[in-house]
Amino acid sequence: MRKSFLGRTGLEISEIALGGGVTGGILINTSEATRWAALQRAVAGGINWIDTAPLYGNGTSEETIGRHLSVLSPRPHVSTKVRLDRADMADIAGAIRRSLEQSLKRLQLERVALLQLHNQIGTGIGDRPPLSTHQVLGAVADTFDQLKEEGLIQASGISAVGSTEACLEVIESGRFDAAQVYYNAINPSAAWSRTAPEWRSQEFCGIIAACWRLNMGMLAIRIWAGGPLASPRPPERLAMMTSDTDLDNEVRCAASVRAALGASYGTPAQVALRFTLGNRDLSSRVLGITELGQLDEALAAVERGPLPPEGVAKLDQLWANDFFMNA
Repeated sequence: MRKSFLGRTGLEISEIALGGGVTGGILINTSEATRWAALQRAVAGGINWIDTAPLYGNGTSEETIGRHLSVLSPRPHVSTKVRLDRADMADIAGAIRRSLEQSLKRLQLERVALLQLHNQIGTGIGDRPPLSTHQVLGAVADTFDQLKEEGLIQASGISAVGSTEACLEVIESGRFDAAQVYYNAINPSAAWSRTAPEWRSQEFCGIIAACWRLNMGMLAIRIWAGGPLASPRPPERLAMMTSDTDLDNEVRCAASVRAALGASYGTPAQVALRFTLGNRDLSSRVLGITELGQLDEALAAVERGPLPPEGVAKLDQLWANDFFMNA
């Protein structure tokens, strides 16, 4: 398991991190024995980072981590998040502090390695309330800075989703230490400088380059696109994080990836993970797993390393043709 620094934070992070979210849900929807086994197996496999949020299971994910963290060895870092609702907009600083206080209580910690803004920036998808760049660079950034000074968090971050232009403005301000970056085999545009005219999904062009220039840590999210890239069975529900797509389209694109790459590079989940392992600009890749076998698959994919060039070339053809193999 490779480790790298999370940008300028001085924190070391493993190349994959265990996600504690609803997508996957192993720290929320399984037995206590399975939750403990997942944490143990992750740490034994070299994972030194667990990512969670109050929103995940209404605190269940954080509580699970809190019950077991002290006896995990070596002890992993923990990142959590704060999501502001519309009722919080009148007192952003107070809402952030209250959320963090409750998270620390559930996690049984005095501080977390990284606190990230969970809201989208500029524009929102679905019912998620977005924040304006003025709010993010004002009350949010100021409060995060104060929490760092007080020793309650070591680093601050954003979710680089919403309006790409707004996200780039926030990144280039230099006010935050890290960013969650949407990046997978269906939508790798965060690593590009521009998209081709045929590109039909939301584009995140320039996000990774901007983070790199500012020495921000980057945690890639939705490695398996919320499920479709890991399994041919469509998820029962999927909260979309990008515009210009829907569940049916994500399933279609994932099916094209599986058909184009076949079984030569591993299981579908391993292929998707190995693709992201090839981007060394990323600090880590957050994986949401449903069962212990998926964690074993991921660790085996890390051992095999990045997807080879001929595999990436096949993906290039799909990206250029809207995931139609015979175009």
